[in-house]
Amino acid sequence: MDQFDNTIIKQVRIDDSIKESYLDYSMSVIVGRALPHARDGLKPVHRRILYAMKHNLGLTHNKKYIKSANIVGEVMGKYHPHGDSAIYDALVRMAQDFSMRLELVDGQGNFGSVDGDKAAAYRYTEARPTLAADMMLADIEKDTVDFIPNYDGQRQEPTLLPTRIPNLLINGSNGIAVGMATSIPPHRIDEIIDALIYRIDNPESEIQNILQFVDGPDFPTGGIIYGKQGIIEAYKTGRGRIRIRAKVHIEKTKTKDIIVIDEIPYQVNKARLFEQIDSLAKEKIIEGISEVRDESDKDGMRLVIELKKEAMSEIVLNHLYKSSAMETTFGIILLAIEGKEPKIFTLLELLDVFISHRKTIVIRRIIFDLEKARARAHILEGYKIALEHIEAIIKLIRGSESPSIAQKELITQYNLSEIQSKAILEMPLQRLTGLEREKIEKEYRELMQLIIELESILKSETKLNNIIKEELLEIKKQFTSPRRTAIEENYDSIDMEDLIPNESVVVTISHRGYVKRVLLKTYEKQNRGGKGKISGNTHDDDFIQSFFVANTHDTIMFITNRGQLYWLKVYKIPEAGRTAIGKAIVNLIDLQEGEKIMTTITTSDFNEDKSLVFFTKNGIVKRTNLSEYKNIRNNGVRAINLLENDELIGANIVDFNVRELFIATKEGQCIRFSADSIRDIGRAAKGVTGIRFKMPNDSVIAATTIKNDEDKLLSISELGIGKQTMAGSYSIVNRGGKGVIAMRLTDKTGKLVSVLSINDSNQDLMVLTSSGKMIRVPLDSIRKAGRNTSGVKIVSLGSKDKVVFASICNKEESEQSDTGTIES
Repeated sequence: MDQFDNTIIKQVRIDDSIKESYLDYSMSVIVGRALPHARDGLKPVHRRILYAMKHNLGLTHNKKYIKSANIVGEVMGKYHPHGDSAIYDALVRMAQDFSMRLELVDGQGNFGSVDGDKAAAYRYTEARPTLAADMMLADIEKDTVDFIPNYDGQRQEPTLLPTRIPNLLINGSNGIAVGMATSIPPHRIDEIIDALIYRIDNPESEIQNILQFVDGPDFPTGGIIYGKQGIIEAYKTGRGRIRIRAKVHIEKTKTKDIIVIDEIPYQVNKARLFEQIDSLAKEKIIEGISEVRDESDKDGMRLVIELKKEAMSEIVLNHLYKSSAMETTFGIILLAIEGKEPKIFTLLELLDVFISHRKTIVIRRIIFDLEKARARAHILEGYKIALEHIEAIIKLIRGSESPSIAQKELITQYNLSEIQSKAILEMPLQRLTGLEREKIEKEYRELMQLIIELESILKSETKLNNIIKEELLEIKKQFTSPRRTAIEENYDSIDMEDLIPNESVVVTISHRGYVKRVLLKTYEKQNRGGKGKISGNTHDDDFIQSFFVANTHDTIMFITNRGQLYWLKVYKIPEAGRTAIGKAIVNLIDLQEGEKIMTTITTSDFNEDKSLVFFTKNGIVKRTNLSEYKNIRNNGVRAINLLENDELIGANIVDFNVRELFIATKEGQCIRFSADSIRDIGRAAKGVTGIRFKMPNDSVIAATTIKNDEDKLLSISELGIGKQTMAGSYSIVNRGGKGVIAMRLTDKTGKLVSVLSINDSNQDLMVLTSSGKMIRVPLDSIRKAGRNTSGVKIVSLGSKDKVVFASICNKEESEQSDTGTIES
């Protein structure tokens, strides 16, 4: 135990020891392996590969290829002891034109493919640096970068490369470290160099100035970036997200469309994308695809998606963007190493770091060249002295017993340095000729001019910047290339509407609130005398109250008695067969208890040229621009603020075709006035007076719009008396008046129940009574009568029965002729 007598034992908490060890390990991974340096844009393995190819193996872009195994062995044995697969994988990636925007390795052999094929083993492939890699290593022999011992201390390796190429932004980088990751997209070299030159000239410039040069990332595989906001956010903060879509074109044949994928998003495996699309088609997740095949060859990518005859290419394409890797998200994280610490940079900071790096490299190169020139000039000065005293010096050297004595005598007698005296002793005799003397004089003059120029550069920021800009412009000239990735200014995310064909449908709504849609082509056109087709079954106490032809992308607005407005896209109404009942509206929109739909209105747009006019029971009229209702929440929106004891009874769209409004009351009064007499007001407003009542208990029971005097209005009272009257019979007056008689009411007519606009006389009037009976009457059986008349009996009722509701509907199905069927 004596051997432990002098041992010092220190107590350490195990959690502290683990924490410290893990932090050391994580920093080693972050700095030494996983993340690129902000200055040369390289991770250690890439830097070591490029350095070993030039320094150890003497390779350049114009030398012959050597086996990749030789390169891997050289790098692993001398610089990177982390396994041959890691080194070879890094070398392979630098040679792939689909991974690098500017390849740094020129590979010969199988270096993998965009289909995910792996490179051949390193004993089969050959490689050498590209011209770009040579530019990455330019001037490294001029003490432009620091060197450190390699892993075993036997040789030196560079901490950075003196790159003339802004590699980090040109080629980008991806890496996952401990607790952090980098994801820097590649860019077009022309744009980055233009931005660098502008930044050198304008060091106080803002990101907005730089964006006039840098449009955004430029991926080697092309594609389309949608939306610039993510790009700008990334450049400003160091983090952002961009969406990349495949670039496609549509080829049309006589019978079908063909979608051809020309470019795919960055880092997407083409073979897997092919399998994904094929699977989506076979499993019927995406309808309309008949065949998928890969016709890519050496001339470029061509992934063919053949569609079925009836398929719409736009719809299928949107499905593909939504469900496959044809659209991907690229998360930008501008994280890199600077000063041995990881940092998230902005674009301006990355530009400044590279400019700073180039200044350091150029200054160190100039100092190296200056010292070399001074050293040579010093020797030439010695030569000049020797030539001026050549006879005496020859005699001195001949008379000296040894070179060292001769050197000392030269130093003493001619005030030479050791370097100069040694150079004179080693000078060949041929330098004594007249021609050689002129060469020495000329070389000395040129060196003195070079020294003056180099010293002036070190003293002038402007000259230093000009050198950097000239070198950048030379790089731009050598490596310029057109943009591969297109950038669209805005990104519209694909919603359900983009995936639904915009086709014509018939929407039916029953009195009890059942709704459905049926494809219009279901109702084929029939010859005159045809029986028609049943438009829908209903419950015994229900009937089709309204129907209309619309497109699936149209919007239906449901307006309730409480002044609430809901809207629903037509495609969200369940599709059903002709004879199906449909689905209850309450399952599609969020109606509250006691809330009743008073009006349904369909529109294809929310154009500012249109307005919605609302009518209330108490005679209030309100007009609001239709565009106010284009963004409605699921629980609806307040369309009009109703006063106490008031409720909405109807609404209509008003545009340049609609000239007048018509309001009728239960006491038989009506008013017709110009729609232009009401101006558009906000959604939350209460409206203005449309009609004033002559009797205290009167209320509005119906309201509609009139286009011209030829329009027909059908009036019906609660005891079944009714008539058709031409709109021209009602004179136009000012809004807010008491109006005129719409129907002469007596004890035999009862109160007025409804006034309806008639668009097609070849329809039926459906009447609902207080006892629950439904009576259907052909419209053409109701005769025309004047304004100040009662009309005729059109419905026979029981002694205590009354009409409570009336609606115009389609002809009874069993009697439909071709004029009663629906045509597009």
